[in-house]
Amino acid sequence: MVPITPFVDEGLGNSSYLVDLGDGRGLVVDPTRDITEYVRAAETQGLRLVYSLETHLHADFVSGSRELARLGATVLVPRAGRHAFPHRGLLDSEELDLGGLTLRTIGTPGHTPEHVGYLLLDGSRAVALFSGGALLVGSVARTDLISPDQTVPLARRLYRALRYRILALPDELPVYPTHGAGSFCSAPGGGERTTTIGRERTTNPLLAAPDEETFVRRLMAGLGTYPDYFLRLRDVNRVGPAVYGGEPPVLRGLAPDEFETAVRDGAELIDVRPIQAFAAGHIPGALSIALRGSFASWLGWLVDADRELVFVLDERQDRAELVRQALKVGYENLAGELSGGMSAWRSAGRPEASTALVRDPTALRGPILDVRQTDEYAAGHVPGAALVELGSVPVHAGNLATEPTTVMCGHGERAATAASLLERAGGSAGVFVGGAEDWSRAVGRPLATGA
Repeated sequence: MVPITPFVDEGLGNSSYLVDLGDGRGLVVDPTRDITEYVRAAETQGLRLVYSLETHLHADFVSGSRELARLGATVLVPRAGRHAFPHRGLLDSEELDLGGLTLRTIGTPGHTPEHVGYLLLDGSRAVALFSGGALLVGSVARTDLISPDQTVPLARRLYRALRYRILALPDELPVYPTHGAGSFCSAPGGGERTTTIGRERTTNPLLAAPDEETFVRRLMAGLGTYPDYFLRLRDVNRVGPAVYGGEPPVLRGLAPDEFETAVRDGAELIDVRPIQAFAAGHIPGALSIALRGSFASWLGWLVDADRELVFVLDERQDRAELVRQALKVGYENLAGELSGGMSAWRSAGRPEASTALVRDPTALRGPILDVRQTDEYAAGHVPGAALVELGSVPVHAGNLATEPTTVMCGHGERAATAASLLERAGGSAGVFVGGAEDWSRAVGRPLATGA
């Protein structure tokens, strides 16, 4: 067996892989921008990282291939991606001798036009397929990230690639996808990260489609919304992101006067503290995005990447994690944080706002705004609750802020973000700390279903 170490980004729902090539050399598949984990694992395993392999131009994260190239790795990419930095472009069915192992490209356009899978061979025996977004656990990756007029043609190309290229591989072959559960790149699927060709042949509902038309129809039905930053990161990865060389920016402390000036001059104010702290007291106009695994996705969905960003944290939060998450979705303009946090703001006599938290499910009263994704809402929601996905709240905030509202999601974090947007628009919103199931259990009533 070829040793393969997975690295899962739970926040983005993606996986990268470190492959031991067997001679003290290592290869990384679809690396994210922070390469610390790969370097640490390689050192532990006694490997020198010599290749960085890309299955496609990623829309949901900034690639780490240029960071690995700085350490001496050769970047291997689909030639059709037209990458603008030093690399080796590979064609469909091309083979690369890795020194004992062989890498063979398999053209799998669909998720993106240039997409390829990589078959790893030990002699004539296939030992792994790195499928990127072509084949996922119980699903495939979405085909609507290029343009509306390409969505169906790409779905058709993906069907043919799967049927005639991927399903021709042995049933026992392990499959290592890049996208997985929690990724907005994925059509709905399960929670496992790896699979086999045989398992997908027998259990994947999209692969069970009897013909191309059924496949396309099923795939289109599973496509929900996705973050706005997806529309720009492909080009960032094509041109090549800035290289930090292991020294990412450090958040600069800003005194209340300096912080206030930055916001007045157009900086986006983001409060990343837990929602309980935000609710108890925050700077008026602050956008609440609690620092957690999915922070990067909501930052990318709701904030203009060209604006300066200033942050409010509490003393226990990890500044390096905040910077890492911002950089991995291409947010480089990090102006700093409020030095001393809200205590310093209060001591300086600055204004403060608060948000009501609703902890008792039986106290929920209308109007109720549910800001989860459409599929979550359809699976079960409080009867009478209106649906506006969080990503769409900024567009509708003016209309939604006309009367006091209770906002809910699954636990409270997305609801707090929505409430902060409504407050910005002049409204008043409380946040339910819980989800629809909590309400159902507390009041003894079933949830409503359907969109």
